[in-house]
Amino acid sequence: MKTNFAFIKRTVLLLAVVLFIASCAQIKQFTNLLSCDFRVVNVEDISMAGINVQKINSYTDLSFSDAAKLLAAVSSGSLPLTMTVNIEAKNPNAQMAALNKLDWILLIDDIQMASGSTTKRVEVPPNNGTGIFPIQVTSDLTQSLSGQSGKNMINFGLNLAGYGDHPTRITVKAKPTIMIGSTPVEYPGYINIKSEFGAH
Repeated sequence: MKTNFAFIKRTVLLLAVVLFIASCAQIKQFTNLLSCDFRVVNVEDISMAGINVQKINSYTDLSFSDAAKLLAAVSSGSLPLTMTVNIEAKNPNAQMAALNKLDWILLIDDIQMASGSTTKRVEVPPNNGTGIFPIQVTSDLTQSLSGQSGKNMINFGLNLAGYGDHPTRITVKAKPTIMIGSTPVEYPGYINIKSEFGAH
């Protein structure tokens, strides 16, 4: 019995040491993330009412049926906008940075468009390595741009693809979370990540 007790004691102690080391590594990954440089790299797969407008440069690029579909969507009171916003993190540290979850709020031209969470673990390699955090965005422009004309709503979506004379300002407010053991630890507040797109 004494031998078994001693073995159990050593096993428990070893497990505690392993967990402690693992927790320290996870904490370090989280603190490294907070010193990373963030930027919005690009916006992909932009669609309005199911129509891909990624390469639209003017209204004349829209077919008659696509233009009619967009106007019909506005008239119905629902103009869904979907897209992927890719955020890049650059890690200047000598050790890896990582997160397990990212809560986000997306603003376009200072208008809150959507919010959500990503739950896929992302690791950012050390020594100026980079990692990409893709955010899948779904928003209804008739709600986000309430009070705007249908033409303005459609222009808003097309501006993201580069149509128009003024760049579109995109801001992502990001709150990272990492698991320390089985406990989620959130960043206190949001990291503001900004960029501009569009305008030829």
